[in-house]
Amino acid sequence: MGRLLIILGLVIAAVGLLISLGVPLGRLPGDFTVRRGNFSFYFPLATSILASIILTLLLMFLTRR
Repeated sequence: MGRLLIILGLVIAAVGLLISLGVPLGRLPGDFTVRRGNFSFYFPLATSILASIILTLLLMFLTRR
């Protein structure tokens, strides 16, 4: 459990560092934005796929025995 919390903290710190350096994590080319009048809709498809791949790899390495 301690190992998981340390790795989770490092991942959060790395994401914070990337955001502070100006990497557009929430605005990737596959993210969709629809704006019409007073209505706006944002669907982060590419960001969701990237987060899923990273989390899958991270959990795969953590649970390997």
